[in-house]
Amino acid sequence: MAKPIILSVDDDRHVLEAVERDLRGHYGDDYRVVAAESGAEALDALEELQRRGAAVALLLADQRMPGMEGTEFLERSMALAPDARRVLLTAYADTQAAIDAINRVGLDHYLMKPWDPPDELLFPVLDDLLDTWQATTERPFDGIRVAGTTWSPGTHDVKDFLARSLIPYRFLDVERDGTAAAMVGKVDDPTLPVVFFPDGSVLSAPTSRELAAKIGLKTAASMTFYDLIVLGAGPAGLAAAVYGASEGLRTAVIERGAIGGQAGTSSRIENYLGFPTGIAGADLARRAATQAQRLGAELITATEVVSVRVEGPLKIVTLTDGSEVSCKALVVATGMTVRRLSVPGYERFEGAGVYYGAAASEVSTYRDEDVFVVGGANSAGQAAMMFSAFCRKVSLVVRGADLGARMSQYLVDQVTETPNIEVLLGTQIIEVGGGDRVEWLRLRTTATGAEEQRDASGIFVFVGAVPHTGVVADVVHRNEQGFIPTGPDLVVGGRVPGWTLDRDPYLMETNVPGIFAAGDARHGVVRRVASAVGQGSVVVSMVHQYLSTV
Repeated sequence: MAKPIILSVDDDRHVLEAVERDLRGHYGDDYRVVAAESGAEALDALEELQRRGAAVALLLADQRMPGMEGTEFLERSMALAPDARRVLLTAYADTQAAIDAINRVGLDHYLMKPWDPPDELLFPVLDDLLDTWQATTERPFDGIRVAGTTWSPGTHDVKDFLARSLIPYRFLDVERDGTAAAMVGKVDDPTLPVVFFPDGSVLSAPTSRELAAKIGLKTAASMTFYDLIVLGAGPAGLAAAVYGASEGLRTAVIERGAIGGQAGTSSRIENYLGFPTGIAGADLARRAATQAQRLGAELITATEVVSVRVEGPLKIVTLTDGSEVSCKALVVATGMTVRRLSVPGYERFEGAGVYYGAAASEVSTYRDEDVFVVGGANSAGQAAMMFSAFCRKVSLVVRGADLGARMSQYLVDQVTETPNIEVLLGTQIIEVGGGDRVEWLRLRTTATGAEEQRDASGIFVFVGAVPHTGVVADVVHRNEQGFIPTGPDLVVGGRVPGWTLDRDPYLMETNVPGIFAAGDARHGVVRRVASAVGQGSVVVSMVHQYLSTV
């Protein structure tokens, strides 16, 4: 936590230097002392401190200053530092000014000049004021702050990216927080959301790539050639990165969004080996990413691959910025994309009450509200359990007739035993509506065709996914569903169409030598985190076999 601020204001440079020296000598270990030579300069300093989220503990202002008297400065400072203790420095003739300040700004104390020695006449007064400030004032958050509106899709995207990247932030609703609205109004480009950083810099309506670069994530490759490039940083991609880098391969991972893939959105994974109390998907992804980087892998985030082509033994990857990187071996671990539903209203309210995925960043928005979770597999069950801890009621909408058909039994037991979770089997949402956000939905019971309209504040959708393999559609063979067959699954009539090598494709190799698939994008796999990690680990051994032949 950054040191709180003591701000001293005096137009007499010699007096200001003396006050600054005394304050730093006595309070420098616990507070940062800032000096200003005029009220206007001090107000500018407070605006900058407010933008940075700094805590202002004490304002010490001289009364007799040209342009702006101390009383006026203290009055105008109330909007910028409402919790600060205020002290006015006066001469004997300024007693009335001090009384006026007490009435106008709630002055905490006034001091007659001179106050020598400070150990007797200055510090005891300030010590008491600062002790009171420490005891009664909630320290402001000094990290990233996102100013926007609750029901804005753009604001949701920024919050979601930060949450999935495990970057702490605070949300400021400009429609409810006048201070936040004033902060945004002073920004050159007030386009929402506006993201304020602790160093005082600002980004307006940033893209994920801009946000990633600002918070220190790598968004561009450092080299043009690698031994191994992995597309996707879900469990399979991160496992491939860990094993590739640990075994000496120059390895890069390219991820279009936040690290973790779909698994990164899981509020809690309870059946992953070695974590008896479960682990959040984002936390598991963070640990894996740290491990991969420590071993030498390069993780490139918020960067989309737009095309892949093969030139002889090289696989060349083109990125969104037009740059290209090449490699000897390529692992496609692009995972799945959540399937969108063609329900009237869904598209209009996406990010404003309809969310695809757990959207942990929105938990505080729906505290004590009624929400709906759509889906019958583990991800839906995990989301229902997460929201049940904060929401008044969670309705789990399942199209099928059996909750246990696609959900692990441990989750079935938890869901059915949680009193504020309602399970609606054989039910589907057929319409959603509202004003600037979701306000209601219409349900239909499959067996009877009966329809019912209910109030709803949030809908979280987990209705399956489709493979995210379009980027390699023109390079490797895919089945009708878009999954990538590998190894024996490529064989048609005793041979692999288009395969020219003397050997058969390795177990996880596609129909293009040196291009492999792992994780949920691969045909015929068990879609669980542990399975994806196993595939990502094993595929590196096949990469080594391939590299030994080229």
